[in-house]
Amino acid sequence: MIAAVDLGSNSFRLEVGRIEGDQIYIHDSLKESVRLAAGLNAAKLLDGPSQLRALEALRRFGERLRGFDPQAVRAVATNTLRAAKNAPQFLAQAEAALGFPIEVIAGREEARLIYLGVAHAMANPRTQHLIVDIGGGSTEFIIGRNFEPIELESLYMGCVGFSLKYFPKGRVDKQGLKQAELAARKELQAIVRRYRETGWEEAVGSSGTAKAIADLLEQNGFGRHGITRDGLEMLRQVMLRAGDCERLNLQGIRADRLPVLPGGVAIMSAVFKEFDLTHMSFSDGALRLGVLYDLLGRYHHHDMRDATVEQFLRRYQVHRRQAERVAATALDILAQLLPGAAQADHGHARFLRWAALLHEIGISVAHSSYHKHSAYILANADMPGFSRMDQGRLSRLVLAHRGKLERVQAIGCDSADWALIFSLRLAVILHRARDDAPLPAFGVRRTDKGFQLAVASAWLDASPLTAAALEEETRQWASVGMELRVKPSLGRSWAVA
Repeated sequence: MIAAVDLGSNSFRLEVGRIEGDQIYIHDSLKESVRLAAGLNAAKLLDGPSQLRALEALRRFGERLRGFDPQAVRAVATNTLRAAKNAPQFLAQAEAALGFPIEVIAGREEARLIYLGVAHAMANPRTQHLIVDIGGGSTEFIIGRNFEPIELESLYMGCVGFSLKYFPKGRVDKQGLKQAELAARKELQAIVRRYRETGWEEAVGSSGTAKAIADLLEQNGFGRHGITRDGLEMLRQVMLRAGDCERLNLQGIRADRLPVLPGGVAIMSAVFKEFDLTHMSFSDGALRLGVLYDLLGRYHHHDMRDATVEQFLRRYQVHRRQAERVAATALDILAQLLPGAAQADHGHARFLRWAALLHEIGISVAHSSYHKHSAYILANADMPGFSRMDQGRLSRLVLAHRGKLERVQAIGCDSADWALIFSLRLAVILHRARDDAPLPAFGVRRTDKGFQLAVASAWLDASPLTAAALEEETRQWASVGMELRVKPSLGRSWAVA
């Protein structure tokens, strides 16, 4: 059993599925209308009521997920928590309420997961599709074929934000509708030419806004089988005649969707005009299904994060032999420090391996201070499969692999990342020659104050450059209030004793 939690800007959703081979069978779904984006004020802070609504929903989800393996649940947060300045404080409470970690994902990662969900719900994924997913705080656009995205983009416009800004208190008039559509078209102009050049065979809408519009058109006789340009225009005219969302007399309209309908219709109208669409079908596949299939990939050891790391190694022309040397030694060191880290699927070990493989990508920018360039790339690049927090962690590990440890002093003293940093720094020192010469016998262990290294004294005597580097290491660890003791040995170590 696996589960996906989608902390959207309008609704929170939970989907529980069962893995059978390469398929997922849905067992349970829950939805809570939270309207998180409505609680984001002008200062980009989430207000108290919206946080309370969110925490109550997550506690209910947490009850349903009680007893699930931590590796079987993935919770992702989208645009509103990308934008909120007080998101870190809220997320600490949210994770306690849910009982599982929550990842804030970047816009293009959200788009990738949406496409994964939609593609698995399609009858013919071999067709090249344009996917449009209008959410509460952002709208994602994807062109893809055969489960592979070709174009991915996320624009900062959503049905909640647009409804609050252009249709205050549910009022709908020509001026507000015109301004909303123009604002959306302005955003779309940044991507529409590139998307038209790539092309598509069929347009597909996903998630709540597309479903609500498709249902309204069909149930009120404005169109059949999806969303059409003529049907959208009829819906716009009905909304303008009503003048207020509360006075809309339409079949199939849900109370929780009503406050955000005008903003969603305005964005969809702009999409139809800018992309010159006449028809859009609807797919039940969405972000939460994509998260489940991403979990399925990890379950079968086809982790998108491994593919991304491989792509970065090629893109930044990393010296692979050296990266693999450093990674292998760093993992050997970590296995001595942390029980279970020798297992291939150990969480800390996987992050250490990724960091070791990517620690030199900044050399493609400049050799001077390359670790800073590496850290910047990892923190800011689009990295499919990695959440923003994953990227932040990778960036910190790589930043700390050489130079001053004071740069990462904010890491909590009890964090396991110190063991990862120590492992990576020591591996880099030991492989400074960048050759395949055998390493000396050495062993490492944790102490109450930090770390201890035992290394063959004869090798230290014959390696004055490395000995000097280890002396500098002791000073660096002391600068962050930790201890590194280098203990010369006769060639035997704790690891082999």
